[in-house]
Amino acid sequence: MSGPPIADRRETLRWLRGELRARWGEAAGALAVGLLAAAAGVTPVYALGVLVDRVRAGAPASDIVGITVVIVAAAIVAGVATALSTYLIARLGGRILAALREDVVARAITLPATRHPIGKGELMSRVGPDVAAVNKAVTDVLPTMTSSVLLAALSVAAMAGIDWRLGLAGLVTAPLYVLALRWYLPRSGPGYAVERAAVGERSQLLLESVQGLRTVHAYRLEAPHLRGIDAASARARDVSVNVFSLFTRFVGRINRAEFVGLTVIVVTGFLLVRDGAVTVGGTAAAAVLFHRLFNPVSMLLYTFDELQAGGAGLARLVGVVTIADEPRSAAWDGPAPQDATLEVTGVRFGYPGGPEVLHGVDLRIEAGQRVALVGSTGAGKSTLAAVAAGILQPAAGSASIGGVPVALMGPDLLRSQVAIITQETHVFAGELIEDLRLARPGATEAEVDAALATVGAADWVRALPEGVRTVVGEGGHELTAARAQQIALARLVLADPAVAILDEATAEAGSYGARDLEDSALAATAGRTTLVVAHRLTQARSADRVVVLEDGRVAEEGGHDELLLAGGRYAQLWAAWESRTPTFP
Repeated sequence: MSGPPIADRRETLRWLRGELRARWGEAAGALAVGLLAAAAGVTPVYALGVLVDRVRAGAPASDIVGITVVIVAAAIVAGVATALSTYLIARLGGRILAALREDVVARAITLPATRHPIGKGELMSRVGPDVAAVNKAVTDVLPTMTSSVLLAALSVAAMAGIDWRLGLAGLVTAPLYVLALRWYLPRSGPGYAVERAAVGERSQLLLESVQGLRTVHAYRLEAPHLRGIDAASARARDVSVNVFSLFTRFVGRINRAEFVGLTVIVVTGFLLVRDGAVTVGGTAAAAVLFHRLFNPVSMLLYTFDELQAGGAGLARLVGVVTIADEPRSAAWDGPAPQDATLEVTGVRFGYPGGPEVLHGVDLRIEAGQRVALVGSTGAGKSTLAAVAAGILQPAAGSASIGGVPVALMGPDLLRSQVAIITQETHVFAGELIEDLRLARPGATEAEVDAALATVGAADWVRALPEGVRTVVGEGGHELTAARAQQIALARLVLADPAVAILDEATAEAGSYGARDLEDSALAATAGRTTLVVAHRLTQARSADRVVVLEDGRVAEEGGHDELLLAGGRYAQLWAAWESRTPTFP
């Protein structure tokens, strides 16, 4: 996918129809109440025409009182029904939007990293400003639009009921409205799409600058970043101004249409009254009915402005939830893995739009064995680790545990069999114990303490202000990179998978903390089948076997001492490592 996904009109309408079908009872109820509100809104005007004719004819007061009661009762029913209709429509739209927002977040989380087309700032823009734009359309625009359409339809029908020629006169403005919309929509729709994209770009730049604040300060990049944010903000502002200028010109066209329509109604009514075809009351009712349409029809047309913004936001949200899943084979329903042997066979893989990274890699790790994967930067080590963990699906070949293909394992089975820890460890906001329980929600505090002790973190955790109940993460107690990695290793102990994959999991510790973190990793993976993507070659020295990956192929493998004696690629890497790495005491 070349860029952030945006659903086209057909995809958006298909999604919307599906949601309405799933809630057809609510939709039908809201429509029925809306029809009642529109009918009750037309009734007082129609009765007003009758009242005019009765007064002109000198009708008794009892007739006038009766018509007045009808007008008041209809007005009350119209007010109650309109309020109820607005509530029902807003509730229906709000529920659909809430489900959509949850689906967007869920889809973004479950997408493989290699196929993730949305940056963090872009995603925040979609679940923030885009959702706000859709919410405004749902809670404000949609109820108004629905009531306006129903009221306009019944009003024209009422005018036609008085005299068909008055009904035709009321429809004179329809072509003018259509022409105004045909001028406005093709220009404003793309404008709103560009505006939403510009807001997303601004959010992305701002979030990247905030998240990378230390790097920005370290390299004195404050001015360039501010210029970039200013430029993105200016683009968003200019697009908004251009769209609003289109809207003001659209309003002028609507006002001219209303003037023409009312003039035609009055002139037609005058001619019909003169010829005796229509009463004065009927003409007055038709004129009032048409004049009452000014506000709802104007609101209907003016809300196209907000509807366009909501539609653009909806297309961006639907674009996320409709991202297709990668083709997968049927889920495994056979016996559980026989043992913890990890085997990669003939694996080929390439990232979208790029060259092949892995070229038919074969790797077998016996149950309980520890294998270090080493190689130059870009050799494909992390990619192979992700394939082995089931995160990436290879173009050819397979990864299996105990004879069961990883790609066929369901989420629960996969979680019980393999876990991967990378150098990018996140500490979630909240109590530390809850962060650890992510690996095993039902873990007791004693089990959590045991996991911390296993990885050597028990002492410093007890020293925290509230121990395992200390709030960590954003807004809480800040943990160093090494301690955050120990928390990740403690999660691994609690999860207790058969296979552990460490993808440069000690790379962020720094030279002086590396030994302690490597000891933690050894303790966490004791007894497990382990694949270690070794950033530090001291991890390779302690492994049962070393596999050297170069240019997406296995260059050599064997024990540490064996490969040093062979004088091949591993010996070169080890010599380079020793020359630039301080020795541990």
